Amino acid sequence: MSEADERPRRRQARGERRISQLLQAAASVFCKLGYTASSTNAIAREAGVSPGTLYQFFPNKEAIAVELGGQLVKQMEEAHGRVFTAENARLPLDQLIDAIADPFVEFNCANPAFLALIKGPDAPGRVTEEHDTLHATLLDGVSGLLALRQPSLSTVERTLIAEMSFAMFKAALDLIVQSEGEERTAYAGEMKGMLYRYLAPYVGTGPVTVDGTAAPVGAAGATSRALPTGS
Repeated sequence: MSEADERPRRRQARGERRISQLLQAAASVFCKLGYTASSTNAIAREAGVSPGTLYQFFPNKEAIAVELGGQLVKQMEEAHGRVFTAENARLPLDQLIDAIADPFVEFNCANPAFLALIKGPDAPGRVTEEHDTLHATLLDGVSGLLALRQPSLSTVERTLIAEMSFAMFKAALDLIVQSEGEERTAYAGEMKGMLYRYLAPYVGTGPVTVDGTAAPVGAAGATSRALPTGS
């Protein structure tokens, strides 16, 4: 390859590195200040570049947020594809909760900007739309696991249990992400215990056999709960 051909490739590589640098800076600023109070000047300072350099790649704060949010949603989508599996659904309940919860806790702790963005009251519409789509996909994943573990549950029951479980997880996630060390570990343990106690009467605590035999429900039994019926 000639030197003339190499120059555009080097420029492209430098541009990609600069974009990555700016997105990392934006993530830090959004976490510190929140999306609303953040500015392109603050992001440029965090990245160690001039505002003019930032504007070569992004026209405004919203464009930065959309790019960052899109990348984080994509990473989250890749994570959920690895955890909502039939193999995980058949695990004992405590191991199933570990297999599902741990990757999402790890992701959100490593990327606190994700929560900072989606919770911003004036977050860009595209960011919230992508998050809403992701949310629906995650609920479908949880519902699918419930169907594999306890086929006797109706669609309405699975949907309600999935929504309640997800709401519990998200409420605890705020505490987990905002803490560190032993405190974070303690909050994560409490979150898992809460999910275990909630789900056990519906889907049992033991493993599910490969041939599809459903996990036995707890003493309360799935049918003893005041859930709506339907299909």
